Amino acid sequence: MEQDERGKFDSVYTAKIKAGKRRTYFFDVRRTKGEDFYITLTESTKKFNSDGYERHKIFLYKEDFNRFLAQLQETIDHVKKDLMPDFDYDQYEKRQAEWEASQEGKSEKEDMDW
Repeated sequence: MEQDERGKFDSVYTAKIKAGKRRTYFFDVRRTKGEDFYITLTESTKKFNSDGYERHKIFLYKEDFNRFLAQLQETIDHVKKDLMPDFDYDQYEKRQAEWEASQEGKSEKEDMDW
């Protein structure tokens, strides 16, 4: 088990969700000293008036996985079905896909300029 320069244990798995221009969510699986695993959920938001980021973390342990997931799904379903049933939630996926495609085009153009 390797530690980084700050003495923290490295993630064994990481997934990232970009959410607009300023917000990113990270899902990290980390290993404990006792060879157990837990999840950290991190929201990273770029600050308006500086180059820094603000981060908020939630630590989720295996004994809470099932209840956390069930309650999260129930809460999301409540908003989608009961509070805002007519809202098009897929519009965000479409917008993100369009933005990612536009970024790929920029990257390809930059490569061609070299």
